[in-house]
Amino acid sequence: MGPISARLPSYALFAALLAGAGLPIYIHAPKFYLDNYGVSLTALASVLFGLRLLDVVQDPLLGRLSERLRDFRGAAVAAGCGLIAVSMLGLFAVVPPVAPLIWFAAMLTLVFSAFSFLTICFYAQGVAKADRMPGNGHLRLARWRETGALLGVCVASVAPVALGAILDRPFAGFAVGFAVLAVAGALAMRGEWVNVGLPPSTGFATVLRDTLARRLLVIALLNAAPVAVSSTLFLFYVESALDAAGWEGPLLLLFFLSAAGAAPVWGALAERHGVRPVLLSAMALAITAFGGALFLGSGDAWIFAVICMASGATLGADLTLLPAVFASRMAQIAPSAAEGFGLWSFVSKFTLALAAIALLPILQASGFTSGSDSNPEAALDTLRILYAGVPCVLKLAAIWLLWRTDLEGL
Repeated sequence: MGPISARLPSYALFAALLAGAGLPIYIHAPKFYLDNYGVSLTALASVLFGLRLLDVVQDPLLGRLSERLRDFRGAAVAAGCGLIAVSMLGLFAVVPPVAPLIWFAAMLTLVFSAFSFLTICFYAQGVAKADRMPGNGHLRLARWRETGALLGVCVASVAPVALGAILDRPFAGFAVGFAVLAVAGALAMRGEWVNVGLPPSTGFATVLRDTLARRLLVIALLNAAPVAVSSTLFLFYVESALDAAGWEGPLLLLFFLSAAGAAPVWGALAERHGVRPVLLSAMALAITAFGGALFLGSGDAWIFAVICMASGATLGADLTLLPAVFASRMAQIAPSAAEGFGLWSFVSKFTLALAAIALLPILQASGFTSGSDSNPEAALDTLRILYAGVPCVLKLAAIWLLWRTDLEGL
């Protein structure tokens, strides 16, 4: 194999695969089952939250499983890629053979289980790789990995909308494309799943006993929550608050392309000026940019496009720098990293489910109806507050905690 950095594009491709099965599922799946099968928002929210309760147990255990399979991780990852591809096809390309809500829950359980296991293996292997790279390997790898992830989110977020122009069943086309990407990602990374002789895992206790690791997990929870909230409500906000049906795809693409374009810049700035001041600046800019969405209404799609561009650029910092900092800490206290990233995976996904269970029932109780042209103004005001106001408050809490956290030595 060539220089160790020569395989970094493989990490970007695999990150794109995982990203396509993460955030976009929360954007598309609830609305898909609502519009096509009439499943209520409250029922969908309950399923999503129930799956996250499963993750309370499952993600840490999957981290332990990944650690025990270090010598066979390549085969385990191949099986995980197969499972996530098949379950994505079941979710979007197969007409439910049982009650739609039961099928939704079953397929998402498989998608999320495979996603969790693959994510844990991927980030743990990244710690081992970054430690063998010259310079600040964790930031360097993070730039490739998170840029790939953001590009994957871009494609996965807009693909169903774009395919709708040429296919009768765009979500089925999306699922087939995802399955092809799963095969490509598995092949690109096939030589990377090697055991480099790291010390045996010391379990979750080492991570949870470490003050800085605990604090980073809480910061990740608070900082991921705004993205979870806005992702859960994005389609409803554009369609109803902005009265801009048909703009969803271009706006999502603009948001995530801005994040992908900015991610390498934030990484370079962090290498020069330090992670903490750069991340704090990005988080403050995020509030400034996104707060404007509170005051938009019908006909303001162009203004919202500017907000998407600015807030997307700040997201690039969140998704690049925080995982790199956590990986650096894991390299110091728990080099095998698998169980540490089991906790990280749980925190990241829990925010999405918490947003769904907390916000969708509130939105429904306000009198909001998806796709309606006559939602009461009070319901639209609730939508604006939930979509833009709540994320800004959560981001302020994350800023406060990060400001009080010393990241020297990472």
